[in-house]
Amino acid sequence: MFRFLPLLLVLVGMMTSQASAQFLILKDGSRIPSSEFHLENGKIIRTILLGDNKTATTELPKQNVASLDWPEVPEISEARSLMSKGKPEEAVALLAKAKGFFEMFETMQGSPYTDVFFAYVEILSQAGKFEETVKFIPQLKILRLTDAQKMQLRIIQLDIDRQTSSEFTAILAEAESILSETDDSSVGASIWTMIADIYARQKQWEKALMAYLRIPVFYGTQVQRVPDAELKAGQMLVKMKRYEDAQSVFKRLMESYPGSAVADLASKEQAKINGMKNEPEGTEEGSEKKAATKTAEAAAPAK
Repeated sequence: MFRFLPLLLVLVGMMTSQASAQFLILKDGSRIPSSEFHLENGKIIRTILLGDNKTATTELPKQNVASLDWPEVPEISEARSLMSKGKPEEAVALLAKAKGFFEMFETMQGSPYTDVFFAYVEILSQAGKFEETVKFIPQLKILRLTDAQKMQLRIIQLDIDRQTSSEFTAILAEAESILSETDDSSVGASIWTMIADIYARQKQWEKALMAYLRIPVFYGTQVQRVPDAELKAGQMLVKMKRYEDAQSVFKRLMESYPGSAVADLASKEQAKINGMKNEPEGTEEGSEKKAATKTAEAAAPAK
């Protein structure tokens, strides 16, 4: 039996590859894999293999396409990976390109346009692109969303309210309400980010610090949110005049996310307080700050 194992592995690999491949399905039933076409100036350009390694291209009329078989959109997971590496600009650009690609197929059966568009707006929100996020909200509201997407849209709208309103009590109440409705880690990470930002706007630095630290400590699986949360935790330490401890956090961020926007910001924050010492403690408040600092250092990513 073992002599057939290599063949079985090859067959499984072929089946897995075929299952995850992406196709245009034409009205005559033929399937065009994604590797054999591209979009150019709003047209579908198909590449045809002629033999002897020669190819030719021809326009494929859009009206000939019946549906899409597109089980996965790699750009969505890749964008989240970029966010986890502290590279929001690259993540936004990647999904903007994917959104542009699928716009042509928006209304076709099997099109992942809604998922791509939603992920794009979600990443815009996480990247702090406020005006762009607000612009797309009306379009999102008219799409057929899943229950999970409706919850995320509710969170995005709450984040907009957080940035445009000073009604912090009402916003915090809504945030607590959402937390009580679900144990989804992505929802929890989003909500605690907003709660932390509100505390920061209220200059409640220690509460903001502890809220930011909830992201890496309790929601570490939401890796796209961890770098920014850790950066802001370091900034709260600066506000608390825990300069040495903040420098430690910024240094580890630079080591953990080299070449990223987060690392660049951490470097700039580090330069502002380089060599500065923690302020003397000796009070009950100081003891609480010291405990918060130890939590911040533990939450920073290991090199």
